[in-house]
Amino acid sequence: MKIIVPMAGRGSRLRPHTLTVPKPLIPIGGKPIVQRLVEDIAKVANEPIEEIAFIIGDFGPEVEASLIKVAENLGAKGSIYAQTEPLGTAHAINCAKESMTGPVIIAFADTLFRADFQLDTNADGVIWVKKVEDPSAFGVVKLDDYGFITDFVEKPKEFVSDLAIIGIYYFNSAEKLMTEIDHIMENNITEGGEYQLTTALENLRAKGAKFSLGKVDDWMDCGNKNATVETNSKILQYERENMANYPVSAEIENCMIIPPCFIGENVKILNSKIGPNVSLGNNTVVINSNIDNSLIQENTIIDHGNLSNSMIGNSAKYFGVSREISLGDYSVLDFVSKD
Repeated sequence: MKIIVPMAGRGSRLRPHTLTVPKPLIPIGGKPIVQRLVEDIAKVANEPIEEIAFIIGDFGPEVEASLIKVAENLGAKGSIYAQTEPLGTAHAINCAKESMTGPVIIAFADTLFRADFQLDTNADGVIWVKKVEDPSAFGVVKLDDYGFITDFVEKPKEFVSDLAIIGIYYFNSAEKLMTEIDHIMENNITEGGEYQLTTALENLRAKGAKFSLGKVDDWMDCGNKNATVETNSKILQYERENMANYPVSAEIENCMIIPPCFIGENVKILNSKIGPNVSLGNNTVVINSNIDNSLIQENTIIDHGNLSNSMIGNSAKYFGVSREISLGDYSVLDFVSKD
């Protein structure tokens, strides 16, 4: 089994946090989004992962090394491919054509999920879906009376189904999928100027492929600041027991910690109330502050903060008052300076 992870998008809705770090590498509950994604997929797949191929933009050698390590930690080979133009989901997969052999799971790295099912590797394909209130913003599927997919519809203007495709797919033959992707690219078959994976899926279905559903219990978005903070809170709740023990390197004095919270290595917390649903990255310092439902990354200093529903990046400094904020890497916000 292989996992293919297209992740070349710029993550513009999550700025300023994605100006210096690609969105899939932003930590949620102490782990990068993409690491959590492939770990969860490996659990559902219930078989060894041979290779994980990452399709990225111009992220630099440090990011590439981090992704290779994510794959190796799962006992898999890590491969890196580049998508230099945003030409759609099918185009992204085509960039990794050398790895598109045998059974594959394709997972777009901007969501996390919780699911309680085992992958049916005997099916031609499995499409992960979640029922949503407003399906007009998603690709959706229609079903027959036996639960097999009869149609793929990209962002329907009129209601056809409320089963939204969450961006995770299984194919028992990557070669068959690539045949359809080659066809739509060679014949310049586009929607909205882009080569869409749903077009290839519909072609496969029309040729007799049977696609079943992988229904998820929870689908967690990381598209913008509010959604990412909410996802961080959900992950902490799901992994409450794993978050109960803080590292011995953490210095916590005169504090109230309300679980669940993630506290990284060498974190220093003084005279503060933290939690619930707070992540504090490695080497972060929090003094004289109240923080709940927030995501704070590494090497950051917070003094006199009264924060909720906030996201603060790496190596930032916040000296402040009561506020909901989104503060990017290396930023300084000082409301108490006497200068």
